[in-house]
Amino acid sequence: MPQSLVRPHPLDTATVLQLQASRGYPCISLLLPTTPGQRLDVADRAALEGLAAQARRRVRQESPPAGEAALARLDDAVTAMLERPVHSALALFVNADSAEVVDLPVAVQPRCVVDPTYATRDLVRGLHRTPRHVLLLLAADEARLLDGALGKLGPAASTKFPLTADGAASPNAFLREVDRALGAYLRVHPAPVLVAAAEPTLSAFRGMSANLARLAGTIPGNHLRTPLPDLAGHVRLLLEGYLLSREAEAMELLEARRGQQRAALGIDDCWRASRWERPEMLAVEEGFFYPAWVSDDGDELTPTDDPAELGAIDDVVDELIEAVLTRGGWVALVQDGIVPDGARVALTLRQ
Repeated sequence: MPQSLVRPHPLDTATVLQLQASRGYPCISLLLPTTPGQRLDVADRAALEGLAAQARRRVRQESPPAGEAALARLDDAVTAMLERPVHSALALFVNADSAEVVDLPVAVQPRCVVDPTYATRDLVRGLHRTPRHVLLLLAADEARLLDGALGKLGPAASTKFPLTADGAASPNAFLREVDRALGAYLRVHPAPVLVAAAEPTLSAFRGMSANLARLAGTIPGNHLRTPLPDLAGHVRLLLEGYLLSREAEAMELLEARRGQQRAALGIDDCWRASRWERPEMLAVEEGFFYPAWVSDDGDELTPTDDPAELGAIDDVVDELIEAVLTRGGWVALVQDGIVPDGARVALTLRQ
């Protein structure tokens, strides 16, 4: 299989939803931390081939109808992966019909998962840890808008930016024009917002803007001509703080919903609630994995110490995350030990 037939995908919500929509056994997921470079180094090659060998053993043990077709595609996909550039980690997804690869900006645990669906938790974690964001570079007479993801910044795809104050009746009129343009962009591309501006422009804009409900931070000073790599360093620190606040927001929401009797704690209750209730927010500790069998009616879980057992799901937390996202909820991946009562996972429910 030529490398071009292993379809690369950006790490974004559309990719996660597309992969989560794949159904049919076997869906093979290989997750591998990598050393950034123009190609896999010797150790990473060996690790990838070792994960592929695990997949072959698992599929041949169970002999599903589509197994050999999936393994043939897997062999070709692994060969294609050996000569492509890599970043912090890669996720390779293969079934009988296609092979997809996603480069990840966060480290992962090496994993081979063979299930009826793909293992997308690390993609969700990558999105959570490096959320898409917009950065408004603002001065009293000029404004630029940048769109950022995975540590990179570039001009936003907007016909309204850049803006200059030519013809504006006053500085405040210009700021209102900037705010309207920002709002138009966010309605189509919702994301956390960062603002870089010097005083008094920064305070004036914050005081009148109607589009800073998801303000992730501010960068003091005029940065209209600051090199993008330097701006990315400022943004990274602000986003880390923003993510901590999102974790706190998730825990505050969970506490409020528990008081309203609208929360489930623990994998069993969360699993059933995700099927029969209206999911709002799922809080999952990052280190929590739960291999299990699912009952015929889909409501009960039976844990197993051997995720390779025939019929077992390698990690039902992946399935739970998928169910919550599919039904319109949001997911907060939180530090280990933070979910109350040692439950490891909690789900809040809409009315």
